[in-house]
Amino acid sequence: MNIVSIRKWQKSDISDLATMINNKNITDNMRDGIPIPYTEKDAEEFIDTVLNAEKDTLYHFAITYDSKVVGAIGIFRKSNIYRFSGELGYYIAEPYWGKGIATEAIKQICEYIFKQTDIVRILADPFAYNVASCRALEKAGFIFEGLLHKNAFKNGRFIDMKLYAIVKNEN
Repeated sequence: MNIVSIRKWQKSDISDLATMINNKNITDNMRDGIPIPYTEKDAEEFIDTVLNAEKDTLYHFAITYDSKVVGAIGIFRKSNIYRFSGELGYYIAEPYWGKGIATEAIKQICEYIFKQTDIVRILADPFAYNVASCRALEKAGFIFEGLLHKNAFKNGRFIDMKLYAIVKNEN
């Protein structure tokens, strides 16, 4: 049986991280600002940033599959009137797509956030064309809340996004 888990980043993950992100099929589904090519120095800086992030603002983990790092997942706390909400982001290395890894990692990080923090709402807004990501959110219990028309500008074009959310069950 293949085991999916999330864990804190480690310096030993630098090479795996650099290899995963150095893929246009991954970065095309991420926000802008990711260096291309993505070097081990970039990966090291990212891991340092995550490990030294201000407490209660960023919860970011490596996703492992049978103990191998195959992706990343994080929740970024919103601010001001949205301070009890967090925004979810994640990706899975392309060779591991279609194995249910994202869904399981999403469930694990939501359980962690709802148990360990005061966040009560987690939202995600994947590009509307990213059917696999939308499906992973739905399988993890997220509810589709709406279509955000021309919400992003990526790779020279406007892109619709879908808004999903899950709220902490008080029972």
